[in-house]
Amino acid sequence: MTAVDAGTVGVRGVDVPDDRGRTGLHLTGRDLTGNPDVVVRDVELVASAWHVLRRTTFDHRRRDGRWTTERRETYDRGNGATLLLYDTGRRTVLLTRQFRYPAYVNGHPDGLLVEAAAGPLDDQDPESAIRREAEEELGVAVGGLTHVFDVFMSPGSVTERLHFFAAPYTPADRISAGGGLAEEGEDIEVLELGVDEALTMVGDGRIADAKTIMLLQWAVLHGPFSRGGDPAA
Repeated sequence: MTAVDAGTVGVRGVDVPDDRGRTGLHLTGRDLTGNPDVVVRDVELVASAWHVLRRTTFDHRRRDGRWTTERRETYDRGNGATLLLYDTGRRTVLLTRQFRYPAYVNGHPDGLLVEAAAGPLDDQDPESAIRREAEEELGVAVGGLTHVFDVFMSPGSVTERLHFFAAPYTPADRISAGGGLAEEGEDIEVLELGVDEALTMVGDGRIADAKTIMLLQWAVLHGPFSRGGDPAA
């Protein structure tokens, strides 16, 4: 889709609703005032379907005092949440495996990534969203949640901020087989792994998903499998 002028009439995402019913998507960022060394001059809507690609032109005062004009593209897919489910008694974690085309096209052997459950917020608060995802993907009704941290996962081009959580589970907490929503094209395999095996898979590359690696490392350094024990206890 060609970049559009902000004043163009009849443009999806500008004055005509896009696939998610949104308009005014070319306005995001124009009112930013938190950094006096950055002045947004123009925001173009490059593409808008389910997610949004923008091209923003801004003036930037560098550390030596010089002003430069810069242009950046940002991909806005909304914010999300992710969850590591763990069983300290059996030293297991509950993960997923699913096909990821972007990884496949960029060199992953088969595109099947082992991951912690995750999903978009979709206008929910992070805790509600991750409880929804845990039921859909893993078939688990989650009890108490531990908030781990919030992270910008790819700040050079993607606006998403991901909210990280962890929670205990037992076999009795499984309320369905999980697997995701078929109507959304999801085909998710649920994997129960020993935490030591999962860490080995990080080391040899079989787990290559950033959010999952971060949660597993947190779990053994500071979380339920550390010397400090279960944060939910």
